Amino acid sequence: MYHIIEYENIDKNNIDGNYCLIDVRSPGEYRLYTIPDSINIPIFDDEERKMVGTAYVQEGAEVAKKLGIQIVSKKLPDMYDKIYNLSRKYKNLIFFCARGGLRSGSLVALLVSLGINAMKLNGGYKRYRKYIIKALPESVKGVQFIVLYGNTGVGKTEVLKALREEGMDILDLEACANHRGSFFGSVGLREQNSQKMFESLLYKSLKSRKSNIVFVEGESRKIGKIVIPDYIFNAILEGIHINISASLETRINNIYRDYVRNNDSEIISALELLRKHLGDRNIEYYKELIYQSQHRKVIEELMVKYYDPLYGYKRKDYTEVFINENPAKTARDIIQWVKGLKNRMAI
Repeated sequence: MYHIIEYENIDKNNIDGNYCLIDVRSPGEYRLYTIPDSINIPIFDDEERKMVGTAYVQEGAEVAKKLGIQIVSKKLPDMYDKIYNLSRKYKNLIFFCARGGLRSGSLVALLVSLGINAMKLNGGYKRYRKYIIKALPESVKGVQFIVLYGNTGVGKTEVLKALREEGMDILDLEACANHRGSFFGSVGLREQNSQKMFESLLYKSLKSRKSNIVFVEGESRKIGKIVIPDYIFNAILEGIHINISASLETRINNIYRDYVRNNDSEIISALELLRKHLGDRNIEYYKELIYQSQHRKVIEELMVKYYDPLYGYKRKDYTEVFINENPAKTARDIIQWVKGLKNRMAI
């Protein structure tokens, strides 16, 4: 018999010693969404999982089980080596699959019989997901967001990271989504995170905060294909809004650094998404400039002629405005300002 643990006990540190979460689902399932910081030791690869599933549907459970045993038996020595090495680093190895069924249960039972301190996550990823759906709204309660707004390229993300380096709590929405927003948001990045993974990373970030003040970048409700949950989006709208500004030259340099790294094909694909907004003539002109390696000219024209008029942050209700030519200095200036704000507003 083996031990079964609830995710709530892990989340609330009701566990003796350190632990490692091990996702035994297929690599494809793992890439789509998983529990943050878990590692993937798959029982089946994507094709094998499909084969077993097909056998279950067409020939029944017993045939599927037999096929599964045939597949896994060849992998067990290598899997055992990986798991044994982990057991030397972690007191608790916690395994999970989609629903806490045969995949994780069978492996845990075998490992326990071999002397490995393994346990199964009750209900697998599905039960964990239900926990996150309930816990994420609670994690926002009591948070005072300080929201960084500003035109494209002013360096909001760099300021956010500098605030984290100074020990401040941040919520990096773009990092959680793995997308920078806008039509060019995916350039130079791997595939965007799923909605489920996004929300798991939001919870991880909010749960780790040390105070009620959290810095966040102002975003649209959607970041690429990701939708910010209403309760978080509304809390951000109700936050304290500050504006980050920078010179045009600094903005061009920031965009060039973040986007132009042998990414011409992705940049051109993103330009195509703007065709209906900018027209055929402009898009062909910008594409030709890219082919001529005149990226900075494209960046400048897109900012001045498209992004600034469209997203121009010229609202008059910002609590404060900061000029950012050095993110570390800007972060320190913001922190000093917040200290005064806390004294005046009791936040």
